[in-house]
Amino acid sequence: MRTKLTAVAAISLALLMSGCGGSDDSADNSDAAATSAPAKPAAPGPFFGECGSVTDQEVLAAFAMPALPVVWRNSVGCVWEASGPQGPSVSFSWYRGSPIGREAAGSGLIGRPPETIDVKGHPGFKGSAGNQLCEIGVQFGDDFIHWSVTYADVPATADPCKVANDLAELTVSRAK
Repeated sequence: MRTKLTAVAAISLALLMSGCGGSDDSADNSDAAATSAPAKPAAPGPFFGECGSVTDQEVLAAFAMPALPVVWRNSVGCVWEASGPQGPSVSFSWYRGSPIGREAAGSGLIGRPPETIDVKGHPGFKGSAGNQLCEIGVQFGDDFIHWSVTYADVPATADPCKVANDLAELTVSRAK
């Protein structure tokens, strides 16, 4: 049995090595070079600070709910939720080197057709679902920020697109 395993391993290794051999065919070399070229690094964008440089109190005031505790925060995002993950919430995300078009297209795929907007001179998109949910993405070169506001099944206490826009304007005005 051990001899068979050794033979299979040797044959497998030989096949692997023969597949890695060189070729003088220039078409093969150009294809390999094209697929192994390094990706263009993202140009450095502005710094937005924790939670987009927006305070918990500013989020609570804009959202107009009696309580909206922060659930998590890190260097690229924050989430505030009332009543757990299925309840009303606000979230902020900072995407480095990621195309905003993919996020806008995703919004359209889930029933929130993106509208082109401008936030303090920066292009972006807005996607909404009635008076219950709104998201705003704002482009900064190779980066973008994203605010999402949802009242879920709770009656909205403020227009979610106004809340998202006000928070996005705060973040844009405080970018460094």
